[in-house]
Amino acid sequence: MPSYPERSFPATGPLALQDSDRITLRRLRETLGPLVLDSVCIPRGDEVLVGQPVVQGLYEPVPPQPDGLLLLAGGAVDDGTLEAIRQAGQAGYCAVVLKARGADLAAAAAVAQEAGVALCTIPDDMPWRHFDALATAATGAVEPSADSYASVGMGDLFALANVIAYQVGGAITIEDPHGHVLAHSSLPHQEIDDIRRKAILGRLTPHRPGNSDEYQRVIRADGPVWFDIPEPDHTDRLAIAVRAGSQLLGLLWALDGAPALGEGAAAAIVEAAKVTALHLLRARTHRDPDRWRRAEVLAALLDGGVGGHTAAAQLGLATDARTVVVAFAQATPEDTPGLAGARTVDLVNLYCEAWHPQALCVAAGGTVYALLPVRADAGVLERAVKFAENVCDTVRRSTGLTLHGGVSMTGDVLDHVPACRRTADRVLRALAADPDSPRVAALEEVRSRVTLLELLERGSPATDLAPGPVQRIIAHDARTASTYTESLLAYLDAFGEAVPAAARLSVHENTLRYRVRRIQKLFGLDLDDPDTRLATWLQLRLHDLSTRT
Repeated sequence: MPSYPERSFPATGPLALQDSDRITLRRLRETLGPLVLDSVCIPRGDEVLVGQPVVQGLYEPVPPQPDGLLLLAGGAVDDGTLEAIRQAGQAGYCAVVLKARGADLAAAAAVAQEAGVALCTIPDDMPWRHFDALATAATGAVEPSADSYASVGMGDLFALANVIAYQVGGAITIEDPHGHVLAHSSLPHQEIDDIRRKAILGRLTPHRPGNSDEYQRVIRADGPVWFDIPEPDHTDRLAIAVRAGSQLLGLLWALDGAPALGEGAAAAIVEAAKVTALHLLRARTHRDPDRWRRAEVLAALLDGGVGGHTAAAQLGLATDARTVVVAFAQATPEDTPGLAGARTVDLVNLYCEAWHPQALCVAAGGTVYALLPVRADAGVLERAVKFAENVCDTVRRSTGLTLHGGVSMTGDVLDHVPACRRTADRVLRALAADPDSPRVAALEEVRSRVTLLELLERGSPATDLAPGPVQRIIAHDARTASTYTESLLAYLDAFGEAVPAAARLSVHENTLRYRVRRIQKLFGLDLDDPDTRLATWLQLRLHDLSTRT
């Protein structure tokens, strides 16, 4: 088995479409490229909209499919072919696709011109099932900008391949872990070799000596791998594995031929792999409609809209299943809105699959909730915290978002899930209220802060009481821009020890002592009384929390 030199680089971190979501015949031809789809005649122009592909045999009635793409599988171009083209025009198809097999297509083109339907061809050696799969995938494409990942619709792998090809500088294929071609680029100035051509036409990388070894090198590598290949008909390649966490989702292959890749190609393909992981996750999720149905049931269960008995059968769980709810929210939601978008949900779903077959997540507002079935043992919450930490790490690496994760207590039955959700929400609020908090916590780690937040929500001073010293101190600070509130809270947090409190405030300890005496005199505050100290600290602490949440 020949071995090619390797240059490694360090790692760096079917639904019906609306008209607005469909592509034109021009866009379809550009997406698949002339290697796959060529045109013979286009009587109505190439801006006609393309519907779903329909595979049809010769001499069979053409089924109705407005704007459909008729894939006319059969033998030689004969009277049956011409009749099928006429029927396609009458049925409102946008185009008929066939294989020329060396025949003169003048008669077929004339019939297509008269019928008002485009006539296109695919290579004779391309299986119809492969073209059908490519066309089905490509008909969901949207018009992208040539150089912008943001313009690519989630799951539109063909548009993504073209953007990656632009960024990296060479022709691209996106493959699954087994070498099946999921999508390929079609930029006209980037040449491909015979191996790539066969892979696109057969939708599978052809076997050759050394092929398996190359794939294993890419899969084992932590970053991109560059293959210098001496064979004259086989272009050099740059490749990288696409992963979400530790799970292999696929591979990216870039040709280093004409034009040659530049110095920034390795860095560009690393970034491309991160983006591709999100698209592959979304494409996989769309192929699992049952997951979407179960997510809707989970959303209703979390809100208390359905009971545990009703949800059990649809979620595949027993009514007495023990579960933990983990809630994820952005640490700084104002910086990057839309946590509940597809990217984070897909990554959380990936970890749910690894946790348990019935684990599931759903987005609600700005939070993503994961429901984790658990065993009845002492270490369950520690494992749930580790789960949340792994999710936060992967989301940060893949999307740049920083998340907080709140882990609830264990629910003994599914009817406890709404209470677990509320607990997870409170843990998130406690983490958000303290800039020094960890990224992830279970209830017991932040119970005191959660209790204070509960007091802030449920307990308030009687409305018929006159403002007390604390309210007057806060009002004084608001009027004069003084720092009495902050100073007094730091002093009480330190149990009346001036030295650590002064260090926290970055002032001299004598300055703080003077300030505290001044506060007591101005506002009639007796800090020698233990009840006064407790009530003062509690009010100041709740005020501080209210300004942070």
